[in-house]
Amino acid sequence: MAIDMELEEVLRAPEVPQAKYPPKVITLANSKKMVVREVQREDVPVLLKAVRPTINVERDYYDIVGVRLYAELLGWYRYRVRNEYCLIGQVDGYLVGIVNGRMLNEKIGISLHTLAIDRGLRVGSHLFASKMEHHIEYLGQEEVRIVAESPIGFRRWMIEYGLELLPDVQHELGGATAYRLTKQIYYDTKPRLVVGKRPVPKTLLDEAMQEIKIADEKTITEKIAGVKGR
Repeated sequence: MAIDMELEEVLRAPEVPQAKYPPKVITLANSKKMVVREVQREDVPVLLKAVRPTINVERDYYDIVGVRLYAELLGWYRYRVRNEYCLIGQVDGYLVGIVNGRMLNEKIGISLHTLAIDRGLRVGSHLFASKMEHHIEYLGQEEVRIVAESPIGFRRWMIEYGLELLPDVQHELGGATAYRLTKQIYYDTKPRLVVGKRPVPKTLLDEAMQEIKIADEKTITEKIAGVKGR
């Protein structure tokens, strides 16, 4: 694709420098080790291959979450989204979940989406908690604005964290009622919900960093649609 760089400089969303998220390892319910780490813009094409199958699965609103996440990641890849980041979870090098968000400004963060590919192990919950950790502890923000697009999301985020209602705030994802996680709520819930250890053992981190492995499309669809047992 030919790019007019002079015009591209006008079209690209401006960005501010962001603190990096330090990798950590979480022991899942099946005793597997999940490495949680930040990915870079150049990793997006691989992530898109994993997200694409989810847009055809209606169960638990994976279709709407998948298509929106796909657009956000592609927007980041094409420099059309401001101040976005993405964290992933990997088990044995394989991608098992993705979360993303962005900085609205220095003090306010925007939670975008949470997608678990391997279900039944609280992968999504752990990655969401890691996302909140990133906003509050590493990006140094005062609050994170959040909406839910599924009953599972509402239970996991709004209820489990006891988030504050923001009735007069329109979240950029649309018309759903917005909530927020404040620093106080984060630190009150951190002992219960935010887990993981640092540093990640070198063998685990090397495996994760070497390659983002993704399952084939049929396997991804079966995992999230519940066709096969977990």
